Amino acid sequence: MTNKEIRELSNEEILSKIEEYKAELFNLRFSQATGSLEKPSRIKELRKLVARMKTILRERELSSK
Repeated sequence: MTNKEIRELSNEEILSKIEEYKAELFNLRFSQATGSLEKPSRIKELRKLVARMKTILRERELSSK
């Protein structure tokens, strides 16, 4: 998901996506701990995606003040 796609979403949609990705991250970390993780790069990808979404939410929060 690109920054442009994230910016097109509403705040509520972004928050729901963040929760969804955090749940996926938890499952990936659990798989990694048990040694059955197939794609370790997905963890890094999701962490950066969540950070991007939080940054965009924060930008919107600051611009609305």
